[in-house]
Amino acid sequence: MRKTVLVVAMVMAWILAGALPAGAAPGAEPSWSGDYSLMRFAASKTGTSAAASQREPDFSNVYTFASGCADGECVASVVAGPPPANESLQNRPIDYIWDGTSWVHTYDWVWDCYRGEGVPKDYNDARSVAYYTPQPDGSFEGVWETTIYGGYCDGTVIMNVAAYPVPVIPALPPMFGSS
Repeated sequence: MRKTVLVVAMVMAWILAGALPAGAAPGAEPSWSGDYSLMRFAASKTGTSAAASQREPDFSNVYTFASGCADGECVASVVAGPPPANESLQNRPIDYIWDGTSWVHTYDWVWDCYRGEGVPKDYNDARSVAYYTPQPDGSFEGVWETTIYGGYCDGTVIMNVAAYPVPVIPALPPMFGSS
């Protein structure tokens, strides 16, 4: 009987830990650790760039985050996940800095602007800022804002984003014998 109660208590602790909000509780350090499915709502993007009106499906990938705080700065780093498709983003650390409300990732890169079927892409400098704000259910919601400097896609692209915790399925010990 004790083993059963212990197993049930452990399972409930795992479930409750997964339901706690990520980010920062009052008086606690913010945290963004574990596996998250990052959703980008590209189908409903807006902005002043020609790229903002180009049709694109929503997309997501699963990333593993590890966070920690030192010297008054909290950082959540992507430690596993698929590599970026854009070559100008490959082999770079992906770090989000806690600003007191949201996890923020600012980066400069090269936008590969689609100009139509059979037309060579335009390549222009861009700056993106992604904000992920913790929600009470443990997910994150935010926006990804990009400014493209020059070329056919000159202007802004604004896209809503979200991050959802990927549930961990605990491995339970086998139940043999009697209690």
